[in-house]
Amino acid sequence: MTPDLFGRHRAVLPDWLALYYEDPLEITHGEGRHVWDAAGNRYLDFFGGILTTMTAHALPEVAKAVGEQAGRILHSSTLYLNRPMVELAERVACLSGIPDARVFFTTSGTEANDTALLLATAYRRSNTILAMRNSYHGRSFSAVGVTGNRGWSPTSLSPLQTLYVHGGVRTRGPYAHLDDREFTDACVDDLKDLLGHTRAPAALIAEPVQGVGGFTSPPDGLYAAFREVLHERGILWIADEVQTGWGRTGEHFWGWQAHGQNGPPDIVTFAKGIGNGMSVGGVVARAEIMNCLDSNSISTFGGTQVTMAAGLANLAYLLEHDLQGNARRVGGLLLERLRAVAARVPHVREVRGRGLMIGVELTRPGTDEAAPEAASAVLEEARAGGLLIGKGGGHDTSALRIAPPMSLTVAEAEEGAAILERALRSV
Repeated sequence: MTPDLFGRHRAVLPDWLALYYEDPLEITHGEGRHVWDAAGNRYLDFFGGILTTMTAHALPEVAKAVGEQAGRILHSSTLYLNRPMVELAERVACLSGIPDARVFFTTSGTEANDTALLLATAYRRSNTILAMRNSYHGRSFSAVGVTGNRGWSPTSLSPLQTLYVHGGVRTRGPYAHLDDREFTDACVDDLKDLLGHTRAPAALIAEPVQGVGGFTSPPDGLYAAFREVLHERGILWIADEVQTGWGRTGEHFWGWQAHGQNGPPDIVTFAKGIGNGMSVGGVVARAEIMNCLDSNSISTFGGTQVTMAAGLANLAYLLEHDLQGNARRVGGLLLERLRAVAARVPHVREVRGRGLMIGVELTRPGTDEAAPEAASAVLEEARAGGLLIGKGGGHDTSALRIAPPMSLTVAEAEEGAAILERALRSV
C-alpha cells in the first residue's frame, strides 16, 4: 500500500468501514485467480472480493463486453427501453425456476433484499418478517432489521417486526446433538410454535448457506419442510441467493435447490457474482407478487446498460464453461484436502461447506469457545504466504471463509490448501 493511503482513508471514510490486516492491502490489478498489491506482491485470491469475482479477474469476455457497451452508451435509466436489461432478465427469469417470473435489477444485494422485503410486506399487508438466527442480509435500514448476526446489525430500530427462527447453524445451538431428521423436525416444531404466538408474517427470508455467518447451513430439506408450514398460512419464502447463486455450491445452480422438493421460492434475490465485479443485483418473483405495488417506481442505476452487458457476458461464460461443475469437482477436492489438514490442527472445530464455498471454524483447542484472535492470525499468515481468504461467523468472527473464483484449477486449489495448512499450523 502507498505509505499515506491508510492515513488518507482514515481521514475521510467512516471508522466502521472494515479493513482486513494490520497493514491494510491495496490491490491494484488481477488476472485469473490472482491479484497484485501496490508493492508488486502476487496473491492467490480465495475470496474474490467477497464472492463477487465469480469467474475470473480481468476475464477478457467481460472486459470486451464492458468496453464495447461503454463505447456506445453507459446509461439511460429505466425510463427507456434497454436491450441488454431485457436480454439478461430473460435469461435470469428462465434460470430462476419461478413460473411467470419477473425480474427487477438493483445495484447491490442489500438493495435486492430491501426490494424483496418491500414486495413481501406490500403483497401480504404485514410488516412482520421471519428471519434466521446468524443471518446477514445487507446494510440498509430494513436489511439490518432482519439480520440475525449481532456483529453486523448496528441498530435495533427497524420498520419491521422481525422474529428469528432456529435452523441456519447445524452444529451449534439446542438441537446440535440431534441427527439431521430430528434436527429438521425440531426446527419445524419451533417454527410452528413461533407462528402460534404472532400475527401472520409476510415472509421468511433465508440464505441457503449463511455467508457472513461463516458458511453455515442446515440439513438439506429443512427449508422445504419450512415451506410446507409457510405455504399453509400463505407466508412467502424469500431465498437470499446473493452469495449462493449461479452454481457456486457445485451441486445446484441455486442454493435453494437443496431444499426444493416443494417448488421454488416465491422470491429470489441475487447480486455479487453475476456482475463479476460490476454493480448488479436483482429480485425475481412471480408476476402477481412483483406487480403488487400500486405506485410508480424507477431505478436510476439498476439495470444500466454497461452493467447488464457485463452480466450477460459473465453468465454466458459461466454456463458455456460449466463452472458449476468445476465448483463441484475442484471444491470437493479442496474440501477433503482441508478436512485432512484440520484433523491435525487442534484449533479447527469444523470444516464445512459445499462447492467453492468453504468455512473453517476455529475454536480454542478442546472447547467450543470461539477463537477470533486465531482467525485473525491465520488471515495474516495466509497473506504472508501469498493467499487471500476471508473471515466471518456468528461467534465472534472465528470462521475462515474460502470462496475463490469458480474457474479455480486443481493445481491452484492444492497451492492454496498448502499455504493455508502452513498458516493454520503456525497458530
